[in-house]
Amino acid sequence: MTVFSVRPMHIEDLSQAVEIEREAFPTQWPPTPFKRELGNKMAHYLVAWQEGHRWDPPPRRGALPLLSRVGHLLCWSRHRPQHNHSDQPFIVGVVGFWLLYDEAHITTIAVRRSHRRLGLGEMLLHASIEMAVALRARVVTLEVRATNTDAQALYEKYGFHQSGVRRGYYTDNNEDALIMTTDSLESASFRDGFQLLKQELIKRMHAAPSMGNWPLS
Repeated sequence: MTVFSVRPMHIEDLSQAVEIEREAFPTQWPPTPFKRELGNKMAHYLVAWQEGHRWDPPPRRGALPLLSRVGHLLCWSRHRPQHNHSDQPFIVGVVGFWLLYDEAHITTIAVRRSHRRLGLGEMLLHASIEMAVALRARVVTLEVRATNTDAQALYEKYGFHQSGVRRGYYTDNNEDALIMTTDSLESASFRDGFQLLKQELIKRMHAAPSMGNWPLS
């Protein structure tokens, strides 16, 4: 059984975080400066990782001599280590938010292409909201592409509603961004609905009852 867990991002996760975001948002500029963000007291980043699986880093460029295509393949086959896995957990997704006074603003959420449609995006969203509650945020906000109806449906499931529009927000195609905001995280209706979603997610993802170290108070 494949098990996924969520925890705070560590410095050792930076290479994988960059890899995941570049794959998910190839036209995004500028990319998220994850290393700087880890030192930002307002920023909070979480990663989802696959238990029992280690990261297999890509080969470094220039590590092999310049050869013909056939010779290159033969050389790589002969000299490649039998076990190229690192000691680092295999990170499959990342989410981050800034806590500005009593508002948690989600800045990025991305999942590896190979691990999409497994519920990991929802798992990361849930964990970020749960952490925002623990940090006493009053609401959570985010931007989403106007054409990304799948993401909008997920956010609406978690109580987000459209609260504004940023015209031409995305620089790659000048697409508008919808601003989506939750109702008060302190309201009984939000907490009751959030707990039900959590129990459903735990069953579906085979996750532990506390998906992080920030239990909902």
